[in-house]
Amino acid sequence: MEPVNDQRLYSNRYQVTHLIARGGMAMVYRAQDTLLNRPVALKILYPELSADPLFVERFRREAQAAANLSHPNIVPVFDWGADAGTYFIVMELIEGTSLDEVLRATRVLSPARAVNIATQVAAALGYAHRSGVVHRDVKPGNILITSDNQVKVTDFGIAQAVSSEDQLVVEGSVMGTATYFSPEQAEGAVVDGRSDVYSLGVVLFQMVCGRPPFIGDTPVEVSSQHVNSVVPSPTTFKPDVPNDLDAIIMHALAKSPGQRYQSADEFRADLLRFSEGRPVQASERNNAFFGADATRAVAAVTPGERTQAVPVMSGPRTDVKRRNSSRRPLIVSAVVVLVLAIAGLGYLATASKGVTTMPNITGESIEKATATLTGDGLVVGTTKQVSSSKRSGTVLSSDPRAGSHISKGESVSLTVSLGHATAPVTVPDLTGMTLSDAESELQTELLGFTIEFTPTVPVGQTAAPNTVLSQTPVGGTQSTTGSKITLVVLAPNSKYPMPNLAGDTTLQAASTLGQSGLTVSTSTATQCSNQYASGLVVATSPAQSTLVSAGQAVELITSSGYCNVIVPTVTGETQSQAQAALTAPTEGLIPSYTPAPASECSPENQGTVLAQSVPGGSSVLYDSTITLTVCTTGIQ
Repeated sequence: MEPVNDQRLYSNRYQVTHLIARGGMAMVYRAQDTLLNRPVALKILYPELSADPLFVERFRREAQAAANLSHPNIVPVFDWGADAGTYFIVMELIEGTSLDEVLRATRVLSPARAVNIATQVAAALGYAHRSGVVHRDVKPGNILITSDNQVKVTDFGIAQAVSSEDQLVVEGSVMGTATYFSPEQAEGAVVDGRSDVYSLGVVLFQMVCGRPPFIGDTPVEVSSQHVNSVVPSPTTFKPDVPNDLDAIIMHALAKSPGQRYQSADEFRADLLRFSEGRPVQASERNNAFFGADATRAVAAVTPGERTQAVPVMSGPRTDVKRRNSSRRPLIVSAVVVLVLAIAGLGYLATASKGVTTMPNITGESIEKATATLTGDGLVVGTTKQVSSSKRSGTVLSSDPRAGSHISKGESVSLTVSLGHATAPVTVPDLTGMTLSDAESELQTELLGFTIEFTPTVPVGQTAAPNTVLSQTPVGGTQSTTGSKITLVVLAPNSKYPMPNLAGDTTLQAASTLGQSGLTVSTSTATQCSNQYASGLVVATSPAQSTLVSAGQAVELITSSGYCNVIVPTVTGETQSQAQAALTAPTEGLIPSYTPAPASECSPENQGTVLAQSVPGGSSVLYDSTITLTVCTTGIQ
């Protein structure tokens, strides 16, 4: 860290003291929170990002979403704000180093340490994915390691906000770090948690091999390799990588999302199996084998992959006896002949099965693509037409992807551009949805959107930041693909009603406040309550329905338990009168009855309360039991 000369104070609270790092989207400073007197990390966005109002709104929304991620392996977001046109987020200051710095110093990590780090990252990603947040920029620079070796993932908010910029910043380019792109991310497609699984697989590959699977002179070259090139096995670069770990990495790096681990939790479970020395599922998927030197089933050799250089086994073998050196030339010749024979048999087996390599037809006209596939003995299967900026009839993608192994006669599904042609579509009803959900819905229907900000909440309507208040055209209207829908949401500085949190736990209340763009105040208070159990929220400051604005801190007032009430005097009253007095809402007492001695009763006082266990005028807790002595033979 280097000290800064201009120790600027942001929002009259955060004073920068040291520069920690310069990133692709922001500068990271060590700062002092003067209100809570604690050090924090202050990430300040570059001016070109702060100049885009739509990005700023998305950044605010995603920063709030990240602030709701509470997990031991995620760097918590404390706050976000703006100061003189500069936007920033405030995070926990991690005293440690980044994985990027660790790899620059050591280059390669032991399998055990690499798996330990990846396991913790997978835990963070799994939690975020279950909360609806995809990172989209998992890389060593965003993985921090504390002094006690706890791993923390950072930059959820920024990565999500930038990637939300319609995925494509300009035609043909996507935001992110090319080295760690998933194939679908490199293609600018919609991504889910499985994209983070791929990126973590790249990080794990780099930790054990000392380099990522794909390198190139330009980001475009690297991105192209993620999409089109076969992922090399980690053992290509590090022969001593354990077989099970090799299988785990290769499974995480499958080109198709459907062939990878389907969640970060599933990825983490296999890493834990490896750490505990148990069989891993990835090896079972790649044909089970037993023993470190057992024969493994491999895919048939295809033309263009018949001959390949393999590394010589390092170190002396201990499971065979030494041969006479004079016989070595003969043995080597025999081995060469055997290898050539196996290769030839593999080729013949492949040819007999009619296995070929899927050609790259992306960007070709449908006519030319059909001719290419037919020439390779393949069949055009289903064809999906979508609206795009590409010329009508241009192939946008294929399934299987280019470079995949495919049998002759097998069908290939194509996605083809309609150009700017449109198709009829029913506009979905988005009112009440969060902006994130509304965006996903519109993307599914191939509709665009614009945001219109309103400073006031419609009369009689509940509202919160980032929630669709109304839309034009309304839901159910017929439109066409490519049309834009105008979504009306609250302007960033609007006032809206404080939600009702009474009866919630403090955790539930904090979640509701976060979703409503509010924060929990550091100050708290308690008060007795006859309605809510101890620890539940009784009231808030500001109170329910009071107008508040995004970012405002709300004090939670929780129940300390029942209040004290004054016991009414009920002696001399009838049993029914006494019961009504004790159980009145203001008293909340529980009457119980016991018969009076017969010697004290007469026909005149039948059904009358002769005594009560707690004298009238005494103070007891709400819901206490008061025993009444009643002169009657028919006590209820």
